[in-house]
Amino acid sequence: MVVMILEKTPKSLRGELTRWLLEIDTGVFVGKASAVVRELLWEKCCLRASGGRCCQIWRMNNEQGFMVRMQGHHDREMIDFEGLSLVSVKNAEWAKQQQKFRIDIVSDE
Repeated sequence: MVVMILEKTPKSLRGELTRWLLEIDTGVFVGKASAVVRELLWEKCCLRASGGRCCQIWRMNNEQGFMVRMQGHHDREMIDFEGLSLVSVKNAEWAKQQQKFRIDIVSDE
């Protein structure tokens, strides 16, 4: 099972994905594809996203039962925590901490 979610991507890319997957809602695609097809679809989405966002989820034999990868999500990051995939959300508090961290490094030099 493969799920792909596209946001702010060209309509032509969404149309191309409908050849392989079923678009159940705008930008949300679901289907069954081989690993080779899944990789090729991901490459195509990454190349043609035009500043949009892509997310792909597929079935995997691990603790969670699935894997996730994202492209163009500047406010989110996938983190591996002892074999579990977690999403780190970069919000205003994160930006504040990063700015403080940078100032501390510069002042130490």
